[in-house]
Amino acid sequence: MRPSVHPLVLALLLASPFAVLPAHAAGEAAAAPADAAADTPSKTPRGTTFILPGGWTQRVQGNAVLVMPPEADGSRVAIVDAKAATADAAVAEAWTVLGMTPKFLVASDAAPKDGWDARRFYDYDVAANDKRAVGARALRKGKEWTAMVIDVDQAIAEKRGSQFGKLSQRLQPGGYTRESFAGRTAHKLDQARLQQVAAFVEEMREEFEVPGVAIGIVQDGKVVMSQGFGVRELGKPDKVEGDTRFMIASNTKALTTLMLAKLVDAGKLDWSAPAASVYPAFKLGDAATTGKVLVKHLVCACTGVPRQDFEWLFEGEKQTPATVMATLGTMQPTSGFGELFQYSNPMAAAAGFIGGQVAYPGTELGAGYDRAMQALVFDPLGMRNTTFDYAKAQTGDYAAPHGYDIDHKVEVMGMGLNDTIVSSRPAGAAWSSVNDLLKYVQMEIDHGLLPDGSRYIGEAALLQRREPQIATGVDRQYAMALAVDKSDGVTVVDHGGDMGGFHSNMMWWPEQKVGAVILTNADEGVNLRGPLKRRLMELMFDGEAQAEATAKAASKANREGFDAFRKLLQVPGDKQALAGLASRYHNDALGELLVTRKDDKVSFDVGAFSSEVATMPQPDGSLGFVTIDPVALGFLFVRADKDGTRKLVVRDGQHEYLFDEVK
Repeated sequence: MRPSVHPLVLALLLASPFAVLPAHAAGEAAAAPADAAADTPSKTPRGTTFILPGGWTQRVQGNAVLVMPPEADGSRVAIVDAKAATADAAVAEAWTVLGMTPKFLVASDAAPKDGWDARRFYDYDVAANDKRAVGARALRKGKEWTAMVIDVDQAIAEKRGSQFGKLSQRLQPGGYTRESFAGRTAHKLDQARLQQVAAFVEEMREEFEVPGVAIGIVQDGKVVMSQGFGVRELGKPDKVEGDTRFMIASNTKALTTLMLAKLVDAGKLDWSAPAASVYPAFKLGDAATTGKVLVKHLVCACTGVPRQDFEWLFEGEKQTPATVMATLGTMQPTSGFGELFQYSNPMAAAAGFIGGQVAYPGTELGAGYDRAMQALVFDPLGMRNTTFDYAKAQTGDYAAPHGYDIDHKVEVMGMGLNDTIVSSRPAGAAWSSVNDLLKYVQMEIDHGLLPDGSRYIGEAALLQRREPQIATGVDRQYAMALAVDKSDGVTVVDHGGDMGGFHSNMMWWPEQKVGAVILTNADEGVNLRGPLKRRLMELMFDGEAQAEATAKAASKANREGFDAFRKLLQVPGDKQALAGLASRYHNDALGELLVTRKDDKVSFDVGAFSSEVATMPQPDGSLGFVTIDPVALGFLFVRADKDGTRKLVVRDGQHEYLFDEVK
């Protein structure tokens, strides 16, 4: 849920300052385009395979395939059977297909995977004002390189992120067959295998400089691991344990949908009921859009409502559950219902608040939700260490959040940004522990039964939450705040959670009766989740050893990307540029931004958080100001003065917010 730090190592998510040339600018006449009504297997002339997403167009051009999303805005991907002998030369060759020469920033190697013997990813120095996503990758099988380059409108890149994921997820050498665990019997996670898990977690914790990690695993109805690694807070001796509380962020959503399922099971709620019929004050965009929204749509990420978090991140200290619901009424879908995966925190918040009103009509929205969660989820599951009470959560055995400062040093970070989620708490404000979350995971594995054999919830209501609602990739679906992944031949249900300095995941393999929870107290902890999932499958199913190499390569790439980002910044900021800032700015949606000055440092204070800013000259000649404190590292504001008024603009993937000087 936390906004991304400047995404230097995400090769397909950067903007470009360079003009887009026609797709046939390389000189060869292009073949007629072909499009696909549904996802369709495709390949390059050499035989490199990929998935053409439904509704997209492809065109063969010499040794390349051009792939275009439905929008006629010049967005293009080129997959090139390169003739070059090196990764760098292969990418340069591919850019000629798009007629572009973007300004190189950094390239990093990834571990071999998906049949490729070598993989290299490229980022470029770009101007935020161009609002383009530009990146590249080079993949080698034997002596032959395949290069993929992308130049896409930034909003399209975010809106169609799941489809771009499909495109790259099956980008594989011709004739390659992916490893599958289908039909394999899972090994018992005996002491020897659990020791390998522990050694892997500790190695990765140190590799990514995460102060503290908690791991829990259940198998066949028993807790086989509940273990802490490292410390709760840097500079203090207290160790992480199975009962240590962490913010679990968006894992809260799965618990929220469990509360809703309890109401469905009791006959008090219907997944298919219009949300406005259950809670008449509910509004999303206009009346026509509001009328389409069913209860299940609030948590399916399938309505086309885009990620729009800045309202609560910037104004969180002023918001209440009522204002969160009111703000939702100003939001509009940017894709059709059931068309694209688009993740919305405000929609999930609305789901929880509406559930609270069904359970306890007439209560204040937050109080009703809190009461419903305690009575219907936390108490019956015995989750005594799980709470929305921040004061209670941050006493005794709890973990502090950590992040990098601008010099790549891990520090304890403030809670300012994390506090903003309280008013949207069904989407991500719970604190919990490994031992509490294992109780929840075990109930999911047991289809609604408690450890004593009694039934906590009807199986039908519980499992409806796992029914796929929208695709997130190939053989990957999003259900009701639960992800269902069958891409490795076995089913795993999971969800992650991300807030400032807290990253977590809970996952379970229903058929194998295995579940796991990982909680971390640093931003780099996000990089432990996928490797842990992979490592568990390697140990259960005798899988190819990939997890360690993948994680170590990611760690190296992260450092290289951070270093490249740091070189773009002027720290301390340019004095003349900082002196030219107004003292106060305002945006109707995001409120006030105060520019404060102390000891030659300038900070941006938006109320919910405050951070020192550095200057960041843009390739197009504009000037950016970047927040550099760990609590809010990476927010980029670009100066946009006009008509004698000083202005700043900040953007997320699909929205632009203009701050005007207050005179």
